[in-house]
Amino acid sequence: MDAILILDILGVIAFSISGVLTSMRKHMDAFGILIIAFVTSVGGGTLRDVLLNESVAWLSNMTYVYTIIATSIFAVVFRKRLTYFRKSLFLFDTLGIGLYTVVGVEKGINADLHPLICIAFGTMSACFGGVIRDILCNEIPVIFRKEIYATACILGGFTYFAIAYFNAPQSIVFIGAFAVVISIRLVAVIFKISLPNIYKLYDEK
Repeated sequence: MDAILILDILGVIAFSISGVLTSMRKHMDAFGILIIAFVTSVGGGTLRDVLLNESVAWLSNMTYVYTIIATSIFAVVFRKRLTYFRKSLFLFDTLGIGLYTVVGVEKGINADLHPLICIAFGTMSACFGGVIRDILCNEIPVIFRKEIYATACILGGFTYFAIAYFNAPQSIVFIGAFAVVISIRLVAVIFKISLPNIYKLYDEK
C-alpha cells in the first residue's frame, strides 16, 4: 500500500465520521447517514479522478467502500463517546481537508500538471465532499462562508511545493503541508479569524 493510498484512506475515515456526525445532527435514518458519509468522504476524490481522466478510486478499489461502511458503523455505535459533538465534527472535518489537500496535490503532480493546477486539485479534493454534504443537509457550505477553509488548503498546497523545492523527503513534504492546513484552520477558528466581509463594505457606503 503506497503513501498516497494510505493518506486517501485516512481522509476517507476522517470525512466519513464528519458526514456521520452532520447527518445525525439532522436526525437522518441509517440510509441517510450512510449516504452522507459516502458523499462526504469520496465526493471530492471522485471529481478529482474524473477531471484527471483516471479510474475513480472507490469504483476500482473496494477498500474505500468497506472503510466507509465500517467507519460509519463505528461512529454511530460510539456516538455517545463523542462528548463534544461540534468539536468532534470540526476535528474530523479539519483532519479530512488536511489529508485530502496533500492527496490532491500529489495526484496533480503525478499527472504532470502545473503547480497552481495541482493546488487547485488539492483544494477541490479537500472541499468538494463537504460542499455536497452541507447542501444535502440543507446548510450553506462552509467553503462559501467567510470562514478560513479553502484558504487553508490553498496555503497548504503552496507549502507542499515550497518544502519540495528543497528536495526534502516525501514524508516531510506530506507532513509539512498537512500541518499547515490543520494549523491555519485551527488558529482561524480559535481566534475567530475570517475572510473580509464584502457586504459590510457596501453597507458602510
